[in-house]
Amino acid sequence: MPRFSVIVPVHQVQAYLHECLDSVLGQCFGDFELIAVDDHSPDACGEILDAYGAADPRVRVIHLAQNAGLGPARNSGTARARGDYVLYLDSDDTMVAGTLRALAERLSATGEPDVLVFDHAPVYWDGRPTRAAHPELLSPHAGPAVGSLADRPELLRLPAFAWSKAYRRDFLCREQLTFPPGTYEDTPWSFHALLTARTLATLDRVCVHYRQRRGGSILTTTTRRHFDVFAQYDRLFALLDTRPELARWRPALHRRMTDHFAVIHRSPGRLPRTARAEFLKRAREYCRRYRPAPGYREGRQPVRARLRRRLVRGGSHRLLRLLCLADRARRAAPALLRRLRTTARKALLRAYYVLQRRRPIEGDLAVFSAYWNRGYACNPAAIEAKVREVVPGIRTAWICGPEYAHTLPPGVRRLTPGSAAYWRALARARHLVSNVNLPHTFVKREGQTVLQTHHGTPLKHMGLDLMPYPAAAAGMDFERLLDHTDRWDFSLSANPHSTRVWERAYPSSYTTLEFGYPRNDRFQRTTAAEVARLRAGLGVPEGTTAVLYAPTHRDYRRGRQPWLDVARLSAALGPSFVVLARAHYFHAGQRLPCEPPGGLIDVTRHPSVEELCLASDVLVTDYSSLMFDYAVLDRPLVIHAPDWEAYRDARGTYFDITALAPGPVVRGDDELIDLLATGAHATEHARQRRAAFRARFCPWDDGHAAERVVRHVFLGEDGPERSGGAASSRAATVPAAHPPLVPLTERRPAPAPASPPAPAPASGGPPSGAPVPENPHGSPAPLAEKDWWSWSASASSYRCSRSRDTCASASTRCSNSPSPTWSS
Repeated sequence: MPRFSVIVPVHQVQAYLHECLDSVLGQCFGDFELIAVDDHSPDACGEILDAYGAADPRVRVIHLAQNAGLGPARNSGTARARGDYVLYLDSDDTMVAGTLRALAERLSATGEPDVLVFDHAPVYWDGRPTRAAHPELLSPHAGPAVGSLADRPELLRLPAFAWSKAYRRDFLCREQLTFPPGTYEDTPWSFHALLTARTLATLDRVCVHYRQRRGGSILTTTTRRHFDVFAQYDRLFALLDTRPELARWRPALHRRMTDHFAVIHRSPGRLPRTARAEFLKRAREYCRRYRPAPGYREGRQPVRARLRRRLVRGGSHRLLRLLCLADRARRAAPALLRRLRTTARKALLRAYYVLQRRRPIEGDLAVFSAYWNRGYACNPAAIEAKVREVVPGIRTAWICGPEYAHTLPPGVRRLTPGSAAYWRALARARHLVSNVNLPHTFVKREGQTVLQTHHGTPLKHMGLDLMPYPAAAAGMDFERLLDHTDRWDFSLSANPHSTRVWERAYPSSYTTLEFGYPRNDRFQRTTAAEVARLRAGLGVPEGTTAVLYAPTHRDYRRGRQPWLDVARLSAALGPSFVVLARAHYFHAGQRLPCEPPGGLIDVTRHPSVEELCLASDVLVTDYSSLMFDYAVLDRPLVIHAPDWEAYRDARGTYFDITALAPGPVVRGDDELIDLLATGAHATEHARQRRAAFRARFCPWDDGHAAERVVRHVFLGEDGPERSGGAASSRAATVPAAHPPLVPLTERRPAPAPASPPAPAPASGGPPSGAPVPENPHGSPAPLAEKDWWSWSASASSYRCSRSRDTCASASTRCSNSPSPTWSS
């Protein structure tokens, strides 16, 4: 007997049916049956269902001889259900990934209730994001975890959708619940279930995506079928008449019925214009027919709600229409006032910013931000910490909203984006540091210094190199991009590859600092005890292998849609592995599709990706720049590249990561599971590939990058000129007093959780784990020009109004050491 029976009535939905069925069959919880009822659909739905039934034994197909309607079609499926619990899903809607597992866990935790109520979210044709429909009513804090309707009377305020609940099949049989014919068939069904369930539970989770079709549905179709609602309430109140113990709910249901009539009457496009007065007359009759016993008082209710109910009960058609028009105007007024206030506030702040730019620059003020004001992170955070340590008398401030205030260390002032303090700081700070561009309205003053740290080594095309890729560059203003680049004084580079890319993709006269990435300094200094503490804080059991899965964003796909089935990966690897799943920060607000208990932990909201790297034993990624940072740790990496060709063609890449990977390359889930389970990701061959990768992309990440940046940018210390570097009017050298570059063979990155500390280097040879100069194809030669620049373009060919002299890169470099040379 399966745990769930999912019943899907089908009629004229061939365009959406595949997506609906796939959303159920793709659930990570597999103990279910799917009963699809073909309600004599005139399109190809029947053939589609038969194909699914032939391909998957969990699918049972029922073909009705004639069209019966939604309610009878559901009844046909219910009669054949075998599951412990019954779910209904409309065939143009979809079940959210992970729903069945979440329902199974909640049902077990609440003692197998008769009915479990869950949330949904509308989904519109244009793909705009929406939130859960009723979080306030389904919150765990709204009432007891398990009880009857007497404990949770507010559940009567929920829409009467049959598909927003899971029903114990024994309960349906006991109550002999069936759907009536006609429109609004969910109304008597849903209220009957809520009223008679001995135990109710709720789940504060979106389980269904409710499609809002552009062509509308019966609820938005102009027809007299909306008069069916009266027969449905006849059935509901007949239930109350035959069950005296339910009489206490008559006043609440009477209010609910009155409000329902008002919604139908005022909703545009439901009732024919000639039928509105007739509908309200019938509504008045029903309000009188089923009114509560004399002497009943509604209690405190909103004034407008009481007025609307009185107009419905009195059949006042014109007055109710006037009230609806007044409500619409009232709802529109606050939005108009907000827009006016916002416009006035922006104008005042712009004037304030102009005035502040006339005041002296504050030489002791440094302002930092990262990832479009998302919080204390990345290279700017490491530099800010070192500034407070090294620079005397400095004041630092960080730009982020209140939701990220918890990420700031003590003593760092927070600036709310768009506030007066924010604009004052931008106008008067001596130093401004960010890993993205500052707002376009920022005007750089003489005497201000802007440091662009970037936030990753580029594999994908960036900046002007995106011009031949219109899909990836959608909405990008290249003129504005060059204006922003001209504000940079310094551009931080992690490796020679990054230097070449930044100078090409962002051509201007800034100074390139080849110092390495400050955010990676921590990788050289963290101890084994700190690694153990980080793992314990994440819930990684001692002795297990932690796999960090961190995919990148796809420009050609929407939302958090991981190519890797992390739930399956976790289950297949077993208890000796833990998967730490981290989505790209563009999708930080979205849950994992499925989070089974045990070996899968969603770490998307963890504030520090560096800590996640330190806590893990191996990184699995696709094309994320995190691979270049993780290589600093000299731990195993695996490239999971199921869509490499599509990603490369849509975004453009500077080289073929599948040929120059820091470890094994896999295409599918099965390959990855085999690789990790057998330990093939950590072989000597994999170590050699990783060593060549580290030598090429991690030459300057020795643990001292932040100090070099601070001494050069904030303290103005000079040093020896870069060997072979270009001369410039800007400082292009690093003082000899700066921390000298630690050779790659002498670095000791943070120990892997399962590895002993690396021994000290013996004289005359590299230590264990040091990079080797060979790879399977010989010496790691530098990337050829055709590999660096995969499409032909020159500065003069960029489609912008600037001259060749302006567009050509005039930047200079300031480096610790010469670029690595590769011996043949």
